[in-house]
Amino acid sequence: MDRIAGTDGAARLFDEVAFDEPVQIPDGSGGTDATWQERYACRAHIRYLRGGEVVQAARLAGRQPVVVTIRRSAEAEAIRADWRMRDNRTGETYNIRAIVPTEDRRWLEITAESGVAV
Repeated sequence: MDRIAGTDGAARLFDEVAFDEPVQIPDGSGGTDATWQERYACRAHIRYLRGGEVVQAARLAGRQPVVVTIRRSAEAEAIRADWRMRDNRTGETYNIRAIVPTEDRRWLEITAESGVAV
């Protein structure tokens, strides 16, 4: 089964990820500094994309596209494409490219990419 669905859905959530929102904090000189603040952490299923010409070109350029599946919730619905995602196990940081609910609307599939400026 390629998708997280059915009775074994939660059992496939092997990874733990966190989602960080960009925030501006005062720098004490009248300006602001950009930083990240963790807003949500959860279990996830990370699927590394390997095929296709575009994916192969991205991998050759040092980028790794992934599709991350998480449970849909009010907190997960707040995630936006300008946030970043972190794999808590490896420390890898990903840019979020797209957030799409699955057909059964129980899960969110997040397309993200590592190896690019965050």
